[in-house]
Amino acid sequence: MNYRVTLLPGDGIGPEVTKAAVDVMKFIANKFDVDIQTTEELMGGCSYEKHGTPLTDETLQACYDSDAVFLGAVGGYKWDSLPHRLKPEAALLKLRKSLGLFANIRPAKVYSAFVNSSSLKSEIINNTDFIVFRELTGGIYFGEPRGMDENKGWNTMVYSREEVIRIARMAFLTARRRNKVVTNVDKANVLEVSQFWRNVVEEVSKDYPDVELRHMYVDNAAMQIVRNPKQFDVIVTGNIFGDIISDIAGMITGSLGMLPSASLGKDYALYEPVHGSAPDIAGKNIANPIAAITSVAMMFEHTFEMDKAAELIYSAVSKTLGNGYRTADIGKETDKIVSTDEMTKLIKDEIENIYNEQAIGVFTL
Repeated sequence: MNYRVTLLPGDGIGPEVTKAAVDVMKFIANKFDVDIQTTEELMGGCSYEKHGTPLTDETLQACYDSDAVFLGAVGGYKWDSLPHRLKPEAALLKLRKSLGLFANIRPAKVYSAFVNSSSLKSEIINNTDFIVFRELTGGIYFGEPRGMDENKGWNTMVYSREEVIRIARMAFLTARRRNKVVTNVDKANVLEVSQFWRNVVEEVSKDYPDVELRHMYVDNAAMQIVRNPKQFDVIVTGNIFGDIISDIAGMITGSLGMLPSASLGKDYALYEPVHGSAPDIAGKNIANPIAAITSVAMMFEHTFEMDKAAELIYSAVSKTLGNGYRTADIGKETDKIVSTDEMTKLIKDEIENIYNEQAIGVFTL
């Protein structure tokens, strides 16, 4: 089997975690006799510096020509003063819109060896395992009109029926394979657009009678995630609420450096770690590569449909953490602090160990 992946390392620590992710991707691909060809393109601040735009037509075309896209990170303080359309983050919004990536999937799973690394008590987060489905191409981030003058600023939050239906169906289908509970997060008590969203989600739920639907206002949801995260299975919500909720979910797992994501559409898929570009530690070989590596696991799972390969990566990460290895962002004095490259090698070593321990045929396609 052959696949094409476009790499967008981006800015800050993006190139470092992308290197780690590709290293693991090709290591796993070799185990399963899969050929993955990669091409690398500029995006974000680095693209602006060279081309005067954060996303060129050529880069976008390379993404169209691929089976999957992997993004490292974009942005940095040096581009903060640029007009909105030229900022690195604008490139990410354009890429999502151009590829039709309407569903952002962010799992919040606490590794057993990592329960004491969260800011929450271990008894609260132990066995936490839920997924946030964030609508990605609509809502207030894309609504028109938008603008500002010296006296006011304005944005528009709007959703169409089709936009809500497609993300809701994906959430219900996933919940059906898990614990069969979908929590819809909105602000229907004050926003008409949220009441519309809730109405459509309820309509979709009728097609999934085996899945329980719950509703929760976004402010309460934020509180409940840190109060009792184990109550959640699948969360579905809009763009701006999902942006906030998924970052909260990332922090209860201990670090945004641990949180992978997938952005899926009808024809294309983008995988990226949730963390930012962290320019203050760029080039120091201390960035946490785990979110990037587990984003590759999501690529194997969702695009390549190789669940066993994904499981192998997740298991290797879990064992590496269980052995006490940490990067600086998640480590304590009692841990074994390692570099980006060392963490990547340790995970590859565990992949090799687990693979060799399995009976022949367990990890075949």
